[in-house]
Amino acid sequence: MQNFRNYYDILGVPRNASNEEIKKAFRRLARQYHPDLNPGDKSAEERFKDINEAYEVLSDAAKRAQYEEFGQFWNQGGFQGGRSTSRPPTRSWDNQTATPDEIDFGEYSDFQEFLDQLLGRRPNKAGTTSRAPRYEDPFKPGNTKRATTYTTTRSASARDAEARLTLPLTKAYTGGRERIRLEDGRSLEVNMPPGMVTGQRIRLRGQGSSGGDLYLKIEVAPHALFKLEGSDIFCQVPVTPSEAVIGGQIEAPTLDGWVKMTIPAGVQSGQRLRLAGKGYITETGRRGDQLVEIQIVVPKNPDPQERELYEKLLRLETFSPRLELPT
Repeated sequence: MQNFRNYYDILGVPRNASNEEIKKAFRRLARQYHPDLNPGDKSAEERFKDINEAYEVLSDAAKRAQYEEFGQFWNQGGFQGGRSTSRPPTRSWDNQTATPDEIDFGEYSDFQEFLDQLLGRRPNKAGTTSRAPRYEDPFKPGNTKRATTYTTTRSASARDAEARLTLPLTKAYTGGRERIRLEDGRSLEVNMPPGMVTGQRIRLRGQGSSGGDLYLKIEVAPHALFKLEGSDIFCQVPVTPSEAVIGGQIEAPTLDGWVKMTIPAGVQSGQRLRLAGKGYITETGRRGDQLVEIQIVVPKNPDPQERELYEKLLRLETFSPRLELPT
């Protein structure tokens, strides 16, 4: 069987790679081979498809387990009419649960057919396969699952169309698959690159008027905490007076989650510290930095023991911030 694809090799990660390692590899490769960044390059387009297929399987724990267990028999006669003597445990296929006794490798003509089943693809009239939506349609009546809704508008182009797609910063940063709804009522699943910025356009071939293309014009919505400054991310982080005086490690939020950072002793309110490599993704796949502005916050209602310590400190301290005031 020659159609087996090693998804770990495609993403360039080891078989024991963590979800975070798989996600980082996907972001880097998706940015590098995205069709919008490689117009007219068919090899890059095919590479991009393989990268997305690999990520779709390896980023999903259930699919990854199925791929691992089925994949080990790809060259051992387990397919093409043979019945394997070793069977994987219970799996869920299209909401139908298969028990070990019901799974027969021989029902798949080759490994590609197994992948089509794994990825939810269906054969069409031309004999090829089409992919079922990875996510449930959030606009389907009765669907109560949480989903992100986008507002789009189209231009009145003769063939091509343009739609504005507003994304939260966190989604623009990660990219990936998302389902959107157009004004004409269509619901499309879009594969977006990581590190999108306001003004960027994504082309959807054949989704415009009369067979033309649809261009999604990206607009990144403001975030309550993070602010994009070029390839850098800016945010304010509060610290206590004690933390500011003594310094040491604190936890700070980033687009990747909470990380530990060290603040120097005597840090001042408004002082900016830099977290290298924790900023936004650039077109080259590199990342900017995160700029953390320190905000010293005083407790409004300290408990009696804390207040007693503050009073003792007040009597002992020799520092006076008002000595340097011009008079």
